[in-house]
Amino acid sequence: MGLNVWLLLSAAVVIACVASVRIAHRTGLPTLLIYLGLGLLLGESGIHFDNAQNAQHLGLVALAVILAEGGLTTNWSHVRNAVPAALVLATVGVAVSVIVLALAVWLLLGMDWRTALLLGAILASTDAAAVFSVLRRLPLPPRLAGVLEAESGFNDAPTVILVMALSAAPTLTLSLSTTLLETVLELAVGATIGLAVGPAGVYALRRVALPASGLYPIAVMALALATYSGATLVHGSGFLAVYIATVILGNARLPHRAATRGFAEGAAWLAQIGLFVMLGLLADPGELPAVFVPALVSGVLLVLVARPASVVVSALLTRVLRIGAISWREQVFLSWAGLRGAVPIVLATIPWAAGVPGAKNLFDDVFVIVIVFTFLQGPLLPHLARRLRLSAEGEARDLDVEAAPLEELNADLLQVRIPSGSLMHGVEIFELRLPANTMVTLVVRKGQSFVPTNTTRLLAGDQLLVVTTGAQRETVERRLRAVSRRGKLAGWYGERGG
Repeated sequence: MGLNVWLLLSAAVVIACVASVRIAHRTGLPTLLIYLGLGLLLGESGIHFDNAQNAQHLGLVALAVILAEGGLTTNWSHVRNAVPAALVLATVGVAVSVIVLALAVWLLLGMDWRTALLLGAILASTDAAAVFSVLRRLPLPPRLAGVLEAESGFNDAPTVILVMALSAAPTLTLSLSTTLLETVLELAVGATIGLAVGPAGVYALRRVALPASGLYPIAVMALALATYSGATLVHGSGFLAVYIATVILGNARLPHRAATRGFAEGAAWLAQIGLFVMLGLLADPGELPAVFVPALVSGVLLVLVARPASVVVSALLTRVLRIGAISWREQVFLSWAGLRGAVPIVLATIPWAAGVPGAKNLFDDVFVIVIVFTFLQGPLLPHLARRLRLSAEGEARDLDVEAAPLEELNADLLQVRIPSGSLMHGVEIFELRLPANTMVTLVVRKGQSFVPTNTTRLLAGDQLLVVTTGAQRETVERRLRAVSRRGKLAGWYGERGG
């Protein structure tokens, strides 16, 4: 086919995928299922792609772009208190998940140890794109959302290292004896590079006056990819480096920050579309029915045994270390919310490209597991959050607006919805007792908007736009949370909104 035909086909695929986002949002189905299905259909229509090595390289770069967008849109004030628990889940939790799942499939399915460990390692990582998409439409308490967000950002690094070590080692003994040291060294190098590039990028972007505003988003994404490739070249963890660097960049007061985040989100969507369609092309639909039963068994063991075991052990460790207790309700939700997406499928291309015996069947297993259990887990998360009473509909959310005055004032624009049952119902605006530099600028009630006064009485269902300074943001969020829980006398009751 000629270049124009390929361009037309590619544009049609992207347009179809963009349109499917709306369908997925209405039905609650993760968009990755539609993208993978489209890839399968294109493969059946005659487009041939079966190069696992190219898929691995392209997949890892796409994951770096997706992870960079996750870092740029991560609110450090929300995840800061959750980072210790997330690190435990991303390290100890990953190790527990790998061991438990490997032991279970070895006993029940008769897999050899190397294949069992590879399957456990491939499926140990939660998918950043899937988790971020869920968090954007599901209101959760800040700490719980922070644990999920930070865990999905951190746990790619150790699982990639583990899968590569198991795929490259000539024997299982060699792999197991060297993996721990290699993992620690690669994570340390990656973290160091991320901590160096992030502040350096902030310093440079604040002081370099670029001639066009559109160059700032390009510069930030180029820094992210340079961080990933640079860390990888010196045998560090590129994923950890890019996540740390972009979290630093995303939480700094950079010029045109809202535009940068919008550009990164668009790049991440494009990376997801290309990645999932490519992985759909790579799979052979004719081979999938043969592995359906063992894949289903492995998926059940992952969701109902390995993931809960990793969460429980991590929760016990966080309690022992006194770095933040995780309640049983949160443990149940974290167990079910360990979504898998493109990451495991990309990781499954690594042993396939390395020529590991049985790796093609392993890829098919992982492909089926991701499709079936993403279909089951994703749509049920909102219902589970409500049943566990973890839904937090009244939480303030970022509202990205590209406005120079907000940047000059170092200000944030927050959107707050008052849910039914909130004790903010009936409170007058002056009784919120927000900091001096904070103002409720607009109220939307029953589809009608108006500018409130200090004596405007708030009602359940109202949506508020709140402008505050960056320094006061956390105080404002805590105060709104406290009033929602205990009413205008929250401070007298000792409620601080933590």
